[in-house]
Amino acid sequence: QVQLVESGGGSVQAGGSLRLSCAASGYSYSSYCMGWFRQAPGKEREGVAVIYTGSSSTYTYYADSVKGRFTISRDNARNTLYLQMNSLKPEDTAMYYCAARLWVGYVPSDPRQYNYWGQGTQVTVSS
Repeated sequence: QVQLVESGGGSVQAGGSLRLSCAASGYSYSSYCMGWFRQAPGKEREGVAVIYTGSSSTYTYYADSVKGRFTISRDNARNTLYLQMNSLKPEDTAMYYCAARLWVGYVPSDPRQYNYWGQGTQVTVSS
């Protein structure tokens, strides 16, 4: 059974940093594309960052709103996904979710293309 468990959320002031982690189990982790998504109250869920690490290449996607501030990474040996978030802004406030789907040759940013989801971790950035 696929299980994704996020951690690392919290409350910070604008300009601060947080590191989210997602521990995965129950499937062949290295064969899956992994991503971070977020959903703010009253808004649709959106893709934040996605990553797939192949045998010779790494593929990533970043939403324009987080480029240069967030970094996604994964440790296939530990079946763990990370999101380093720096220079946080109040508009980054949301529930952050980890998600996974089988690798299909590209890194989809649409949350509807992901099969497996964690329970989410709250990130709150105050001004």
